[in-house]
Amino acid sequence: MNIQRAVMWAGFLGLSGALAWAPGHWFGQEETVQTIAGQARSHAAPTVVDVGAGLPRDEAIKHSRDLFPSQQWTAPQTLATVTEQPVVATPVVVAPTAPELPFQFVGRLGDRDDLQVFLQNGEKLYVVRQGDVIEDTYRLDRVSATELSLVYLPLHQPQTLSVGSAP
Repeated sequence: MNIQRAVMWAGFLGLSGALAWAPGHWFGQEETVQTIAGQARSHAAPTVVDVGAGLPRDEAIKHSRDLFPSQQWTAPQTLATVTEQPVVATPVVVAPTAPELPFQFVGRLGDRDDLQVFLQNGEKLYVVRQGDVIEDTYRLDRVSATELSLVYLPLHQPQTLSVGSAP
């Protein structure tokens, strides 16, 4: 009986070894990994099994399971849709302004009652008194010791021209 028992154990261990070796040899790595992973889940004691060892990254992710999936008992709420509309910016109307004074102060001649002012614009030289209009564009309103007050006639905007210090 000892020989018969030894033959049965040898046959059992040989068959077990052949079955353990066969899936890796004939059927590839995937089924072996799934078999090992299935056995690991069935045991009560926690065991660490590297499911992704030897598998491409996408396949390893595909076989993973969510242990605590979220459950909802109510239907998901529908959210309001938002449509984008182009923003129409109202054009900002800038009030027209008078251009810079084209004149340069050259000098003055006379006394307080009859004061003449010499202004130059490019090659033109103007001799003006208080109240005179220059080319229907500027009017000399006031002459003081340090500045001239001119009005740009198309927009009626006052401008000043510095004439330096008092004589």
